[in-house]
Amino acid sequence: MTPGRPLWVQRLGLVPYAEAMALQQQLVERRRRGDIPDQLLLLQHPPVITLGVKARHERTHVLETPERLIERGIDIVETGRGGDVTYHGPGQLVGYPIIDLSPDRRDVHQYVRDLEEVLIRAVAVAGVSAVRAPGLTGVWVGDEKLAAIGVRIARWVTSHGFALNVGTNLEHFGLIVPCGIQGKGVTSLERVLGRAFAMAEAESAVTAAFAAVFEREIVNADSDRPNK
Repeated sequence: MTPGRPLWVQRLGLVPYAEAMALQQQLVERRRRGDIPDQLLLLQHPPVITLGVKARHERTHVLETPERLIERGIDIVETGRGGDVTYHGPGQLVGYPIIDLSPDRRDVHQYVRDLEEVLIRAVAVAGVSAVRAPGLTGVWVGDEKLAAIGVRIARWVTSHGFALNVGTNLEHFGLIVPCGIQGKGVTSLERVLGRAFAMAEAESAVTAAFAAVFEREIVNADSDRPNK
């Protein structure tokens, strides 16, 4: 088998949302210039509600006042990704692929489907059978969303990405209408499994699945980081 293009994987731990956005912008420009290979950032955020382009001018899917969110220590920020409103917090594995889809993967719809495939394969390692839901984005277990996806693609370089609930505080999703979808629930790996699941195991499973689906070769993961 011909080796795939290199993929740098950075496991960054807990990173404030604004800091992660700044890092993404820096890496997108460097990837576009060809200064660095494809990237996969894996991290967690302190509690934050993020607004996609669909929620930029209409915040009816945020069910709590900004003042009350501040009291609870939850930020609210606008982003450049697609989609509506979502929540990030500790215990949730967030993945930000910074990859160049040129020349052979220049299909936005397929890119999102590929991210879903990555997550479906990753949680299968834990013994969880997740699926796509017709007409909806993300990965589901029954009528409950296990992972959300919201991406940005500019000149075929990707940013933003996915959020997999590993051991997330699911009560915080009650502050919003997740992804603007009425009548659906949210779940986590730990809730489905009925036991704790290590974040490091989730990171490893996602990394392996991402490399397989996107035909990338993991090189120097977590060392000699190209953003330094």
